[in-house]
Amino acid sequence: MLPAPNLDDRTFQGLVDEAKRLVQNRCPEWTDHNVSDPGVTLIEAFAQMVDQLVYRLNRVPDLNYVKFLEMIGVELRPPSPARGRVTFWLSAPQPAPVLVRAETQVSTPRTDIHDPVVFTTTRDLEIVPCSFARAGSAPVGDDPVDHTPALLGQQGFPAFSATPVVGDALLVGLSNAVPSCAVTLRLDCTVSGVGVDPRRPPLVWEAWTGAGWTPCELDHDDTGGFNKDGDVVLHVPDEHQTSIIARERAGWLRCRLVDALPGQPTYSASPRIQGITAFTIGGTAPMIHAEVVHEETIGRSDGTPGQRFALQRRPVLAADRAGTLEVRDGDDVQVWQEVPHFAESGPEDLHYRVDAFAGEVQLGPAVRRADGALQHFGAVPPRKATLTVSSYRSGGGRRGNVTAGQVRVLKTSVPYVARVENRAPAVGGADAETLEEAKVRGPMLLRSRGRAVTADDFIQLTHDVAPEVARVHCAPSRQGDGGEGVLVLVVPHVVTDDVGRVRRADLTPDEGMLQRISEALDERRLVGTRLLVAPPVYVGLTVVVDVRSRERYDADLVRDDVLRALYGLLDPLTGGPDGTGWPFGRSVQSHEVHAALARISGVDMAQEISVTLFPADAVSGRREQPVQRLDLPENGLVFSYEHQVRVR
Repeated sequence: MLPAPNLDDRTFQGLVDEAKRLVQNRCPEWTDHNVSDPGVTLIEAFAQMVDQLVYRLNRVPDLNYVKFLEMIGVELRPPSPARGRVTFWLSAPQPAPVLVRAETQVSTPRTDIHDPVVFTTTRDLEIVPCSFARAGSAPVGDDPVDHTPALLGQQGFPAFSATPVVGDALLVGLSNAVPSCAVTLRLDCTVSGVGVDPRRPPLVWEAWTGAGWTPCELDHDDTGGFNKDGDVVLHVPDEHQTSIIARERAGWLRCRLVDALPGQPTYSASPRIQGITAFTIGGTAPMIHAEVVHEETIGRSDGTPGQRFALQRRPVLAADRAGTLEVRDGDDVQVWQEVPHFAESGPEDLHYRVDAFAGEVQLGPAVRRADGALQHFGAVPPRKATLTVSSYRSGGGRRGNVTAGQVRVLKTSVPYVARVENRAPAVGGADAETLEEAKVRGPMLLRSRGRAVTADDFIQLTHDVAPEVARVHCAPSRQGDGGEGVLVLVVPHVVTDDVGRVRRADLTPDEGMLQRISEALDERRLVGTRLLVAPPVYVGLTVVVDVRSRERYDADLVRDDVLRALYGLLDPLTGGPDGTGWPFGRSVQSHEVHAALARISGVDMAQEISVTLFPADAVSGRREQPVQRLDLPENGLVFSYEHQVRVR
């Protein structure tokens, strides 16, 4: 972008000094130039007014630039909302389903300095009651066995094989499917699961979804790996279905024995189950950082084309907008259709558009042709007709990226719900585009004309389609990526904790967003261009640091500062050498960590500092042999996995 010229660089003080110099030349008898002199007061008053005129004159290039952007159709992107999931916990198990309706509002607590961040659920949630129905086991290589009758005796039944092997599973059948619900399994167990660490049993809970077994999120387990009586609270996936196992139909769950991690002991003898009780204690629904407005009357028509009506809440969220515009003239009601622009609208088309950033409803204009006739692009509502918007969402922004456990206020009353909680961070919130960012985007849009040819075209079009994307990288795809072509890598907005940690799951973009980006780019790519939209390949890294703190510095505070420096250096959005995120494909070397440590005032750089890099698997937790340089693939980003710091 060409810099806008400063048409007049004179300042207030410069104008005053120039006037005083002219006074010396033309009125030499005026010798008192102090601020107490009335003549100097007049000079300063005129200099202030001229300074304001100069400022306004220098705004002319910016104004012209903005008008040029409007002429080529550039509008500021509205904010994108953060999305997450919120769990509604019941005060007690209920005998009938509890319905949490869509658009139920939850929020963060109000503080002395911050207003609450309000979220709205996006669909109905039915918290379905359930009870225990069947129990069984599924040894590896054998058919499932029904053990329900054994629960009537004193001995119970073994959860796994006599000598448990990886893949053995305990089966629990519920009276019905409980999709999106939180279920408590109350188990009666004896101390018989020999060999396992009760704090870290190698177990995974899963639910049958029709397409296979899907992992359940474990809220907590009080049984110590089936070695004592206690509760297991599970969050069942949305797709849970009833099915037939061991000739019995139920909503099946299973607990499967998996490979133990290094240093994690496993079973040498099977635990025994003596009793099972099940009930539903809550449910989880998706939420969005937005508030829904219904049936808002925006004004009356004056019968002219090109009318604009401001909405009460702004900005309007561009995504998922399904409202309509109703034009009521007496008893006649017309439903108008929203369009992205009026270029293809005729004089009879009931079309309108929404400026999401400004929060305006716009009607079609009329343009005078060369022969003097007016050409209407869209119909004009009758004079005095009332315009009503059926619904729209307002909200969004980075404020919605809240950490886990922050959404805990129920703003809409729901019977039998005791509390709410977001068990994972809400991510994806992005602020609205600024004017400076639009100035950069304008020339690129003019050059590409909506076509995806260069790497910059793919990046800009991706941001247009999905404003909630934080980073986009375009690179050539190789044969191993699915064929040669164009690879678009997408990193969503994420939230960090107090030292900068990012959850690995939050870095995986939503499948719906990836599909939306892929469909939009597919319409704009060159014929024959192979396109792949995917997240980067994240390579885990654990940095182990041993440093000495300087005198009079608290070791715990220095440790926190070192952790912030490590997570900040390798952050996918704000890390790297220029603060815009760790570069794609850039190797991580130990000397860069040393440079980050040197900027911490509490670290004694005169003493020996040990920095070791360990490649790590963020899923299994396994760490490989230490290296001095971690190489990344061209489509890779580094992921910080549990850095370790020792401060002496």
